[in-house]
Amino acid sequence: MSMQRVRSRPLLPDVVRAELRRLIIGGEFPPGSRLPNEDALCARFSVSRITLREAVRGLIEDGYVTRRQGAGTFVNQGPALRNSLDTNFSYTDYLASIGVRATKQLLEARTARAPADVAADLRLDPGADIVVIRRVRSADGRPAVYSIDSLPADLADARADLEAFTGSLYRLLSQRGHDVDHARAVLSPVVADAELAGILGVAEGTPLQHLKQVDHDTAGRPVMHSLEWHVPSVIELRVYRRGPGRVAP
Repeated sequence: MSMQRVRSRPLLPDVVRAELRRLIIGGEFPPGSRLPNEDALCARFSVSRITLREAVRGLIEDGYVTRRQGAGTFVNQGPALRNSLDTNFSYTDYLASIGVRATKQLLEARTARAPADVAADLRLDPGADIVVIRRVRSADGRPAVYSIDSLPADLADARADLEAFTGSLYRLLSQRGHDVDHARAVLSPVVADAELAGILGVAEGTPLQHLKQVDHDTAGRPVMHSLEWHVPSVIELRVYRRGPGRVAP
């Protein structure tokens, strides 16, 4: 068995976390409700307490549940879909994994000259060719994310790869020999102008979460520049920050 296959196999806590997340989103555990106790969940998923606790800790970090000392673990209010920024993944695969009806509309795919900032982020010569892909992802029919992704022209073809653009761009890059290893991202609040409001089906002036990200492959090469606008009422970007622990007096 190759190391690539070993790395790609989900760990058991991740499998349990995904199933619990699906049950929360599906309504079996509605907002405000308490999750069953550890014994019941361990029996349901046929896992150990250690595995279950790791899965629940992941849900806490993702913002789906909160643990109350002496009372149990409760499902949080708020958007059903959350993306924890400490983990980079395909939205397409994420939505499918939790049982949400995911659709993706390809608005445009074209070859263009890279603007100066995109060229710099991708370490390309000024004006080098890039492939620009504009898409809208929806969750159960509600627009959730509008994205503009730019790839170096040697990694994608605006015409030949049209079908691939309706799926995961990470999968496309992996097929081209450029597995994405890490990304650098900047999150900022914005409000929807007339264009964004029309694309995302929200009122002009609606607060959005804007993400600028540059993905790097395992060799350190920047392989994708992304601009994303998220509708927080549908999918929320979150960061789980651990405390400093005991602080010396």
